[in-house]
Amino acid sequence: MANTPTLSVVVPCYHIESYLPETVTSLVNNARDDFEFLFVEDRSTKDRTYEALLALTRRLGNSRIVRHENNGGLATARNTGIDLAEGRYLTFLDGDDWLAPGYLARLVDVIERFDADFVRTDHVQVTGVERALHRAPEGRRHTLLDPRSSILPVDDTTMVDYPYAWAGIYHRRLLDRGLLRFHDGLRTAEDRPWIWDLHRRAESYVVASLHGVFYRRGLAGSLTQIGDVRQLDFFRSFDLVLGELAADPEAGRLRAKALRNFCVVIAHQLLDRRRFERGVAVRLKRLAAEALGAMSEEELSEAVVGMGEERVHVLRRVRGGMTGVAA
Repeated sequence: MANTPTLSVVVPCYHIESYLPETVTSLVNNARDDFEFLFVEDRSTKDRTYEALLALTRRLGNSRIVRHENNGGLATARNTGIDLAEGRYLTFLDGDDWLAPGYLARLVDVIERFDADFVRTDHVQVTGVERALHRAPEGRRHTLLDPRSSILPVDDTTMVDYPYAWAGIYHRRLLDRGLLRFHDGLRTAEDRPWIWDLHRRAESYVVASLHGVFYRRGLAGSLTQIGDVRQLDFFRSFDLVLGELAADPEAGRLRAKALRNFCVVIAHQLLDRRRFERGVAVRLKRLAAEALGAMSEEELSEAVVGMGEERVHVLRRVRGGMTGVAA
């Protein structure tokens, strides 16, 4: 590419051979001469993802494939793409998802118009043949916002509860300020420290009512459907969030929100623990008890208000000593 690209699209790929034709076709339908497409093949072993990429991307201009020597996980794959990206803006797409025609141009138009640090969008969740629109949980649309203003309140769904990196576009200047990269090696919940960092430290953002990202759920090979030890990385992820919050000027207020995030995820995993391998389920329960035990009674009581009886009950049973906590 002769000139600096306007946009770099980072596409991590791992065991998604059967979905790649739709993914790549959607990028062909979004391509521009000033867009580049970076595919990071994370050393697939169960299918021919790499070979499929070599064949399919021949019709996608300004595309590049990088193959990891060893599988590193989604966070590391995204970081590889970020390190290679040359665009003024960056965005992400998981290798088994796809975009509506012309979506990337509309996304670039929004961030250029507002000169924001980043833009967040809605998305369409695809489960089998069913499609459902999921709105970013911020009602203020198409106006420049302070990212911190969308973290609280504690007991409501906010933008830090909507961590999907692919639902947005990000200015390169965030990289210059030490933002945008993911924590290497996280196998799940990799977006959690990342979204908290953005909303704490970036200066401006916009929420756009764009519905061009199609996100597949419930895939048999997806990590969210597999009950192995990689799922437990969410404990490390939230440890990172809480550790990074400690030095924040508003640490007290923001910690309460992070603890609620953490409790919601712990409860979800405990209620779904039958999908885990036996040894992993035992470890999940132990780590959950340790994490909940590290919270004071006051912190925990605030974190679980309004979470619902079932989730509060499972947290109470694992931790113990939560009498009187409101559901």
